[in-house]
Amino acid sequence: MRKRIVNQGIRDVSPSDQQWLNLEDLAQVEVTSEEPAHPIESALIPGAGPGWRPEQSGEQTVRLLFDGPQRVRRMRLVFQEDKQPRTQQFVLRWSSDGGQSYREIVRQQFNFSPPDTTRELEDYTVEIDGLTALELSIVPDISGSSARASLAELRLA
Repeated sequence: MRKRIVNQGIRDVSPSDQQWLNLEDLAQVEVTSEEPAHPIESALIPGAGPGWRPEQSGEQTVRLLFDGPQRVRRMRLVFQEDKQPRTQQFVLRWSSDGGQSYREIVRQQFNFSPPDTTRELEDYTVEIDGLTALELSIVPDISGSSARASLAELRLA
């Protein structure tokens, strides 16, 4: 048996080290709701603000509709919750036919427990050619409370 011990620390590659897609120029975005002080652009455009939050509680959807097919090798999502303990779930799906059908990339649940656990970073290596739509569905609290979703950052490379 061949065995290798690898560094298990979290490696955080900064946006300056990564050629992120310019979502502002490449895609149209659809959201089910947004708070005026936390628009979706602040999660999609580096340096644009504190991240997105919807105006209403409950399940939310963020959909990116690309002007042309994209090749994506990496997806990075950062979720932030500083106030309310909750278990958030998200599902990330992609489409090659403009959103007519979707394939699931990941379904994930995690707990926020402020003040100790307030940030969740998900970083995926993927092999997607021909991506024309990306859909992120968020259930802010699987227990059904009136919590609101959060998305501090969404980057694609």
